[in-house]
Amino acid sequence: MGERRYSELEQALEIKSLRRIISAYLNYPDAAEEDVRRYERSFRKLSPTHKALLSYLPLKFQRIRRCISVNSYFIMSMLQAFEPPLDMSIDIDEDEHLENTAEHYHPEIPRSSERSNWSRHSESITESNSLIPEPSTFRGENSLPRDDMRSDDKQELNGNAIMDGATISHAQKKSCGSDKDSVGVAAVPAAHCCGSSSNGNVNSSRDWMDPSSQLNVPPVDVDKVRCIIRNIVRDWAQEGQKERDQCYKPILEELNHHFPDRREQSPPSCLVPGAGLGRLALEISCLGFVSQGNEFSYYMMICSSFILNHTQEAYEWTIYPWIHSNCNSLSDNDQLRPVSFPDVHPASAGITDGFSMCGGDFVEVYNDESQEASWDSVVTCFFLDTAHNIVEYIEIISKILKDGGVWINLGPLLYHFADSYGPEDEMSIELSLEDVKKVAYHYGFEMEMEKMIETTYTANMRSMMQNRYNAAFWTMRKKPQSRS
Repeated sequence: MGERRYSELEQALEIKSLRRIISAYLNYPDAAEEDVRRYERSFRKLSPTHKALLSYLPLKFQRIRRCISVNSYFIMSMLQAFEPPLDMSIDIDEDEHLENTAEHYHPEIPRSSERSNWSRHSESITESNSLIPEPSTFRGENSLPRDDMRSDDKQELNGNAIMDGATISHAQKKSCGSDKDSVGVAAVPAAHCCGSSSNGNVNSSRDWMDPSSQLNVPPVDVDKVRCIIRNIVRDWAQEGQKERDQCYKPILEELNHHFPDRREQSPPSCLVPGAGLGRLALEISCLGFVSQGNEFSYYMMICSSFILNHTQEAYEWTIYPWIHSNCNSLSDNDQLRPVSFPDVHPASAGITDGFSMCGGDFVEVYNDESQEASWDSVVTCFFLDTAHNIVEYIEIISKILKDGGVWINLGPLLYHFADSYGPEDEMSIELSLEDVKKVAYHYGFEMEMEKMIETTYTANMRSMMQNRYNAAFWTMRKKPQSRS
């Protein structure tokens, strides 16, 4: 009975958290409008002479409003395509035990304002759509902001994954049928993940989008939505190609170097923790790997599902990602420039059968006996420093790699929880790069290639300010274990 109560409580918390995330998306237009009103209030405080000098600003404010409308149209289209896996009509606000327990749920720590780093059900891939399934359940949506927030807004999800037609969970394992052309992404109970033609959602009503159901969310939640918009540029727009060349291209070249004889009948496998909006995992799949992305942020999962599943053609959508800051702009036209995406049609990109996305906490999903020695390669890009305990991350990476398997890493060490101050005293193990490598050697890795790469993360390339990272880039190999 106690176990069932925990399950019901957990589900209620997930519903409450999902409502908050949806509300953050729905609050975007109002929050953006309030910013414009603030600009207008400042303008009205000017002297008549100064107003005359800056007489063009009211027109700029109207242009920003039109840009907000375009962004809002994309967000609403994305939400309308989203099928919640839980019954969003359940009334959970009156449960005092739920309220008390929710206070102890794990907070989400976002990344950095110039960096942005997401569960779905199986659906058949067609030439027009449906690469991955819709996002599903997660846990805990409290938030502690950091400055320089990278949009790896890590939203904790239940640890479920679909791999080779089977759902793998830290709580349970249950076989699920899967179409060979399905890309399974799940962070839902196993009972809801089976089947490629049905998404198994609890309800398809759009009542949860009704304005009366919106929650009043803190500004930091809407900031995460803005981070998502910037992250779209990094992963899915032509404008983000420079960053992708800096970060993704070296990784793809290393994979190609270490697995030169890939065969369609038995392609090598690659896991991509911290997969974000899924572009790197997709590129690895197109390279001829059975690629699985793993993501923690529900904000990102909702968006990546829409791009991968519902895009009909390249450059179908347009957003204005840079309108939310008036700082460091070379010109108003730079600030208000449109960005079209995706630069490739995901369903026509040439993926390898078996491409999937898995929503959930990396530790919970992959620290499982069924995952041991399962992967030929692991790719971590701007991921290692998302850990509470980076030693645990490295230990799990070693555990899930096959003997002789390859670990490719690229990223800085901007530890997410380093500046977390709160009553729960968040665990944060913050090692130097030298010590990180020592830990890796302890867990059976040997260095094959190492260098530093300068890169940005969701940077506005036309901004007067550029935050750059001198990121560590390495390839390590797991030494074969001695058999005694």
